Amino acid sequence: MLLAIDVGNTKIKLAVFEGDVLILKSAFEKIEAEKKIKKIFQDYPEVTNSVLSSVGEEDVQLLQWLENHSNLSVINHTSLFPFVNKYVTPATLGIDRMVLAAGAVLTYPKQSRLIIDAGTCVTYDFVDAENTYFGGAISPGLRLRYESLHNFTANLPLLYPETPERFIGDSTKSSIHSGVVNGLLYEVEGFIATCKEQYPDLKIILTGGDAEFLAKSLKSTIFANCNFLLESLNKLYLYTIQNQK
Repeated sequence: MLLAIDVGNTKIKLAVFEGDVLILKSAFEKIEAEKKIKKIFQDYPEVTNSVLSSVGEEDVQLLQWLENHSNLSVINHTSLFPFVNKYVTPATLGIDRMVLAAGAVLTYPKQSRLIIDAGTCVTYDFVDAENTYFGGAISPGLRLRYESLHNFTANLPLLYPETPERFIGDSTKSSIHSGVVNGLLYEVEGFIATCKEQYPDLKIILTGGDAEFLAKSLKSTIFANCNFLLESLNKLYLYTIQNQK
């Protein structure tokens, strides 16, 4: 069994896989990492391998513990990926974006893919049918948009994501919800439409913490997969094992 660990901006997500089958998934605050991961190894003694990716600085103590209790693989910029990276500044490309691109290539072969990760930030990543990664875009996620309105103005309240009841807000709160949520929806729809003009065979993958919230309001037919990054970690690990010899 494999333990896949995604260390994000705000939380840690993990999943236990047996082959391609997801057995368990969990999410928690970083401060809880050691306790939660130890519990996984207690509950699933069959876990002998682990793979980890982190968007920020890696926890040395956590890495040491995992190395002592499993065969640990840490995904970084020198890891083996199933695509050609055409990003002009590859050293600055987020590991999470690279893992998602790898998962898209391995899951949906021989077609163009657009991966939209709606988390703290919203990232857009494009890989063509020949498995060439070109890059994409980064914009503020829902939470950052709400927080910025509150933090950088004198009187606007701090709100939390809520589907707008109407397009034209008739109060400050409803106006904020309309501006933030509809603004992001238009952004996503616009990005998809522009990509589809050039790549009609485009496969769209929507993931991240806000994926389900956005999917229900998008006009484009998109099925959210909130587990896609963890699934991609698992697929990338299996790909590495098969191709490292």
